[in-house]
Amino acid sequence: MPAPLLDFLAGGLLQFGFWPLALLFLVATQLTILSVTLYLHRSQAHRGVDFHPLLAHVFRFWTWLTTSMITREWVAIHRKHHAKCETEDDPHSPQFKGISTVFWRGVELYREARAQRGDIEQYGKGCPDDWIERHVYTPHATLGPTLLLFVMFALFGFAGVAVWALQMAWIPFWAAGVVNGLGHWWGYRNFETTDTATNLTPWGVWIGGEELHNNHHAFPSSAKFALRRWEFDIGWATIKGLEKLGLAKVLRVAPSLDVRPNINVPDTDTMRALLAHRFQAMTDYQRKVIKPALREEARAAGEKLRALLPRKLRKGLVDDGRWLEPEARQELQQWVEQRPRIHTLIEYRARLTALLEARSQDASERLRQLQAWCHEAEASGIRALQEYSARLKGYSLQTARA
Repeated sequence: MPAPLLDFLAGGLLQFGFWPLALLFLVATQLTILSVTLYLHRSQAHRGVDFHPLLAHVFRFWTWLTTSMITREWVAIHRKHHAKCETEDDPHSPQFKGISTVFWRGVELYREARAQRGDIEQYGKGCPDDWIERHVYTPHATLGPTLLLFVMFALFGFAGVAVWALQMAWIPFWAAGVVNGLGHWWGYRNFETTDTATNLTPWGVWIGGEELHNNHHAFPSSAKFALRRWEFDIGWATIKGLEKLGLAKVLRVAPSLDVRPNINVPDTDTMRALLAHRFQAMTDYQRKVIKPALREEARAAGEKLRALLPRKLRKGLVDDGRWLEPEARQELQQWVEQRPRIHTLIEYRARLTALLEARSQDASERLRQLQAWCHEAEASGIRALQEYSARLKGYSLQTARA
């Protein structure tokens, strides 16, 4: 075989070495991640940010070229995930499908969800439906990666094919496997949401900020995922840079919570803030009411907390053992029933949760119930509950700072 042909097959037209190809791979995969998190996720699925039409189409073209994902389908599947989170209808819940299945076979779960055309119709409304979407991107979804394969081979030879193969595995592994799988299995939680979403790391850099998954589930429509001072969201940093260039317009971010002093009775500002920050309220209840009560129980029993209640059951107290095995859930319930003070605190939390989650309730009636809840909490004689109620009454909203 002629030497020029061998050189072409090995390195293509450009004959790049290892390091230029490695740099190309990192840049290309990060562009793909940003296209998914900024365009498909934050803009299309949750309407948290709008992009200049030209930039939006660049994102759309790049996802077609590098992933073959159709905007409407991706958006619909993700919206269904939020609507049916941690139920049998969730397209990719580790609680029901198993962590191994979601982590290693996330692409298969995505394909199964794509086949549910009724769901695509129901949850995929508002996505692009122009000529190029109807005639190119949707009917020829696999053409994009195929075209990219030929381009990579022409430019970089078989080395380019290897880079292409790695890039094709990037989104399936990191998004479908890591975020959908580990992001509901392992990590830390800022907010006691009603699902199992976790933050994988406080520095959302490697996969566009999607690492801050618990934050996102607490405030799904927020374009900004970093919600603590020590957290960083590279996707949000990119949005702010594009905003300065006139290419992005932020529509929604999570509202900041303010606590007013000396509020005697909950008012409409309290109720509005409490509904917006119900997960923060539940988190505060766990940390400021339940945990101190557990420590007091341990001291009264002359035991260490881990001996009084194993860590797994302690974690189950957050959601009444929803994610525990049946036997462990029953053990937790029996443990609570044997401790009247803990039982009382769990009942107060259940009443507050029901108040916040009632969707058809009249606003004035809901406020009246909140006022009654605070009055009874302060008359309970339980100091932690009294202090929590006093803080709760002062809740109000501020516009979140970027």
